[in-house]
Amino acid sequence: MTRTSVVTGSASGIGKATKELLESRGERVIGVDLHDADIEVDLTTAAGRVALVEEVRRLSGGVVDAVYAVAGLALPVPATVAVNYFGAVATLAGLRPFLLASAAPRAVVVSSMAALHPVDDELVALLTAGDEAAAIERAEVLAKEPETVGSLIYSSSKRALSRWVRREAPAADWAGASIPLNAVGPGIIVTPMTAEMISTEEKTAALLELVPMPLNGVAQPGSVAGLLAWLGSAENTHLCGQVIYVDGGSDAVIRGDSVW
Repeated sequence: MTRTSVVTGSASGIGKATKELLESRGERVIGVDLHDADIEVDLTTAAGRVALVEEVRRLSGGVVDAVYAVAGLALPVPATVAVNYFGAVATLAGLRPFLLASAAPRAVVVSSMAALHPVDDELVALLTAGDEAAAIERAEVLAKEPETVGSLIYSSSKRALSRWVRREAPAADWAGASIPLNAVGPGIIVTPMTAEMISTEEKTAALLELVPMPLNGVAQPGSVAGLLAWLGSAENTHLCGQVIYVDGGSDAVIRGDSVW
């Protein structure tokens, strides 16, 4: 039977590569993005998140086999908090009822190896507490210095998202309902989001100082899409609460002997 999947961020980058890969395998994919998608919504807003659920219900008939929460931003602005954390969590929680109708439901979200970088502890705490208004306010403060503490907005959003996956995946709503929930943590991927960061050899070299990728360097979106597709497949029966780094070795270099 053909599987039906929902992919947010489907218009570009990792989301687009994932959508195309799944479709090449015969799956039906409902793409979600700001534009050029089956569902065009803004996941930084509460209205956009509600509309996402309503439209998925309409297009899927209430049955979804896999959810891929890929949409995200890497800018030192409050919107990054809104979409990376609250948008992703709302996507997974909002679409979970449709997964319950599947014979082999799966859920996966894109975090980042940036979750291993320094974070703003106050922002992470507010995200973990689910206080979106206060988290946005804290991000607004950090964003006033984009070249320094502003960069902590992205890493903080991804650290909190990875923690959410670790805490929620073994719980009743996910593992208890036979839904494997996991995350991937990409390194530097060639996408519109990173285009400026790697626009010259000098910029790429500087970025690789922060994000070392000894295995084959900067990656293409397909490198992540392949793993996402497996995590969302019926083959994945027991992987639970894992954050798998697709980062060319960054995690191994940065954390060394440390393990989750």
